[in-house]
Amino acid sequence: MELTKEEQAMLDGEQGEGVQKAMEIIVALARIYDSKRLVPVTSVQVSGVSYKNLGEAGLEFLNEWADRGTRVRVPTTLNPAGMDLDNWKELGFTEEFAKKQLMVTQTFERMGIPPSCSCTPYLTGNVPKFGDNVAWGESSAVSYCNSAIGARTNREGGPSALAAAITGRTGEFGYHLDEKRKPTHIVKVECDVKEFWEFGALGEVVGERVKGVPYYTGIKPTNEDLKALGAAMAASGGIAIYHVDGITPEARTGAASPEGLETITIESVKDAVDKLNTAGDKVDLCWLGCPHASINEIQAIANMVKGKKLQIPLWVTTAKQTRALAERWGLVDTIRQADGRVLSDMCAVVAPLKDLGFQSIATNSGKGAWYLNNSAKVHFGSMNKVVETAIKGRWE
Repeated sequence: MELTKEEQAMLDGEQGEGVQKAMEIIVALARIYDSKRLVPVTSVQVSGVSYKNLGEAGLEFLNEWADRGTRVRVPTTLNPAGMDLDNWKELGFTEEFAKKQLMVTQTFERMGIPPSCSCTPYLTGNVPKFGDNVAWGESSAVSYCNSAIGARTNREGGPSALAAAITGRTGEFGYHLDEKRKPTHIVKVECDVKEFWEFGALGEVVGERVKGVPYYTGIKPTNEDLKALGAAMAASGGIAIYHVDGITPEARTGAASPEGLETITIESVKDAVDKLNTAGDKVDLCWLGCPHASINEIQAIANMVKGKKLQIPLWVTTAKQTRALAERWGLVDTIRQADGRVLSDMCAVVAPLKDLGFQSIATNSGKGAWYLNNSAKVHFGSMNKVVETAIKGRWE
């Protein structure tokens, strides 16, 4: 593997111990995957932000780099944390957890990363161009980046993404290469899949059945639907790239040709819906915004709860920047007046929900339902159904 003079200087420690350690990680991974060279990245999205997942060992790892004065050299954003960084107290998070979570984001700040945490960085300004090489970590963001934008990233782990941010480099392997991005299966959808939650169910089905790169026919997803589809496939099957006929950029340009591939036909998503629904009638929390809600989704929720009073807590999780816009438009107040909450920086999947007393959760997210089923009971359905549940106090 060839390194440029600057890359070799980083590896030799000429730019400091922190940069050297980061370059050692990048070079080691590149060699493992037989990369011929490193490529510059235009942006990074770092996963591994919730203290629930990091623990003391992860926090210590971050502090070691920050204590050396190490800083990122490309625009970098963070994945969701385990709580709303500003409003954690009113939600019932403990002071002990909050203290540790804030230490995590403050450590990232010391390295030059803003404390704005979201799984949808492409909605908050971290928007690569078609063909850009980036290093993103969160699975749904990786899927959206590769598929809907046509930029190129592998599914980075927390340390490798941070190392890429510090060095501005990643190995040229995996989805950075043309041949790894080509479709391996045609997925012919013959059932009605029109709403966000249905695209999540479809993603759950395909994630379990396809081991490769799916090329979809028979669907017309919106931007929000692409979020749901990619997030669910990433959760259930680790799929990091897909193509939709006539919609995603590589499908439109012909770079992703479906000719001569095995065809998988999807006639129903009912089994996936049934599998993701594991709760009885009881619901402790209604949750929307996985991946993080767009301003359009928040507006739709505000319209549904306007003038109502909720019987069950409703959380809408989103990015800090999106929440600020929703606040300016009066949507946050509308939802709050109904006793709901628009929360930023956090995700329920990586929050200590059991410590808050939530054991049965209703959501419209295929990804959220998939992960929450590991630790809670779940109701999975449409946004309307989740909001109705919060208003009526039960899942019908």
